Amino acid sequence: MLKKLLKNKVISKSQTHEKDTGSPEVQISLLTSRIIELSTHLKDHKKDFSSRRGLLKMVIQRKRLSNWLKANSPKRYTKLAKTLGL
Repeated sequence: MLKKLLKNKVISKSQTHEKDTGSPEVQISLLTSRIIELSTHLKDHKKDFSSRRGLLKMVIQRKRLSNWLKANSPKRYTKLAKTLGL
């Protein structure tokens, strides 16, 4: 799980306005940071199959959100992809 300070930092970087916590940009950013964290965990624990399943679910959710954002707002998607390195 992401620590509260790290989560707030990720949210503040990708917010569209001050109280934004649920926009696609924020959701994709949070998923990306959780994916990175879980990937490093799985490098050490290769047989942790339940965490691997959760990782795959997160990757699919991020792809679904980014496809939606790309279809509905290409400018916002390209800005987000550039900042996250997708």
